[in-house]
Amino acid sequence: MAVSYKKLWHILLDRDMDRKDLEQLAHVSHYTMTKMGKNQDVSTEALRNICAALGCKLDDIIEFLPDDSNANNGETRLAE
Repeated sequence: MAVSYKKLWHILLDRDMDRKDLEQLAHVSHYTMTKMGKNQDVSTEALRNICAALGCKLDDIIEFLPDDSNANNGETRLAE
């Protein structure tokens, strides 16, 4: 599954915050924010810190998207 932080970026826009503000408020590293900007996995600790800083739940900031490679739910079909 792929991950998307698009919801988080919308929250920041709504609150007139930038990523640097969130780094400081949530005590997460610039490296973590860079990874999130590329929709890469980050630690649950970082996600927990962000949720606590913003007063939101995990599903308010992150979305899991199906991978194209898992289009058949991981099943391999045999030729008949």
